[in-house]
Amino acid sequence: MNWSADITLAIPEIILLVSACLLLVVDTFSRDTDRKVTYVLAQLILIVTALMAIYLYTGETTYAFGKTFVSDPMSTVLKVIVCVVSFFVFLYSNEYLKKHEWMQGEYFVLGLFAVLGMMVMISAYSLLTIYLGLELLSLSLYAMVAMHKDSQPASEAAMKYFVLGALASGMLLYGISIIYGVTGTLELGELSRLLSAREEQNTLLVFGLVFIIVGIAFKFGAVPFHMWVPDVYQGAPTAVTLFISSAPKIAAFAMAIRLLVDGMQPLLIDWQQMLVILAILSMATGNIIAISQTNLKRMLAYSTIAHVGFLLLGILSGTEAGYAAAMFYVITYALMSAGAFGIIILLSRKGFESDNLDDMKGLSDKSPWFAFIMLILMFSMTGVPPFLGFWAKWFVLKEIVDMGYVWLAALAVVFSIIGAYYYLRIVKLMYFDKAENMTAIKSSRQMRLALSINGLVILVIGLMPGSLMAVCVAALIK
Repeated sequence: MNWSADITLAIPEIILLVSACLLLVVDTFSRDTDRKVTYVLAQLILIVTALMAIYLYTGETTYAFGKTFVSDPMSTVLKVIVCVVSFFVFLYSNEYLKKHEWMQGEYFVLGLFAVLGMMVMISAYSLLTIYLGLELLSLSLYAMVAMHKDSQPASEAAMKYFVLGALASGMLLYGISIIYGVTGTLELGELSRLLSAREEQNTLLVFGLVFIIVGIAFKFGAVPFHMWVPDVYQGAPTAVTLFISSAPKIAAFAMAIRLLVDGMQPLLIDWQQMLVILAILSMATGNIIAISQTNLKRMLAYSTIAHVGFLLLGILSGTEAGYAAAMFYVITYALMSAGAFGIIILLSRKGFESDNLDDMKGLSDKSPWFAFIMLILMFSMTGVPPFLGFWAKWFVLKEIVDMGYVWLAALAVVFSIIGAYYYLRIVKLMYFDKAENMTAIKSSRQMRLALSINGLVILVIGLMPGSLMAVCVAALIK
């Protein structure tokens, strides 16, 4: 084993780990009540980590640490995207923490450890490494949800998230143990080879696969493993909800690709049928229940569930082009979700979360520019051309139609039309209803600039989606 070569491949993760530990020490002894140093250092750590991931990119697939860790085009792209999305999330969150006079340095430290967990999941090439990355991410998120000790909804949300997360984690580990017991290997490449060599199907393998699908579905928030999503989104502080709703979805996508494609592609027919059911249930439940919501964060939670259904369509296509379309979708969703929760933070102030639909009334009168940014985000989530969300849905639908799932594509379109109602309702509230109060929006220049960039990126890439799609294709099509 060439340890120096192995360590070189893991330099971004090592930098992130060491820096996060040092930042924890710095924050502990810092007398800066505004936590400016903690925030700035956290952002610098993300930038350096992303730059190192790009610098070490070779375009080849290389394994490390006894084939438990892989560096390939997909891992590099997703790590950079996770760091970029997390950078924007930290910027929005810093604004939220300042406005509500609840500045916690632990937020950024836990956020960095969560990013480390995501990066481990993205580069995992062993069932055990995937589980370790998932646990690091999950434990960080549980702590972040529970950070606001004085908030009863946050404490309740954290308890629900922890209990259900522990249950799903146990199921995933049980599935892994069954697969290991049958095949005798944890390495994904070897697992795929052994499954391909089997002449007859083993019932135990499918049984183990079911438990692994449960773990993946919980992380995505797919129905019927979505119980935690609405409660956690609504109960957690908006800064935490913003984090949970964006970058971790990218890590969940990577986990699904590693487990189902790299490790269990020979069981395609079995997991395809399971994902069809999860996708239909998620699109139906998410879009229909979101209509009746009056809380914006809860509505966006059900919206997330619906989007996960669409994302699963790309994965269940079983083709490299379908996986690339799913990757395009998850990146698009992370950008849209970050922007939507960013707008909620922009409109909030001390003692006022701005998380009800009525709080959007008359936004075009108070701030025409940010009403326009929110309009871009809502049209994109709806799937209106030429916004980025339209192309995300288009690429996914194209792949499943090519694979013969025309009925499934038609069903997805029907649910998208249903979902258009609650997105367009927000546009109606912003432009056609009178504001209940005309309190001026107070926010920093950095927050306004970042939100503007966030929204315009969705518009600009939507006008030329080929560039992002080319990156996804290069990352997944070998």
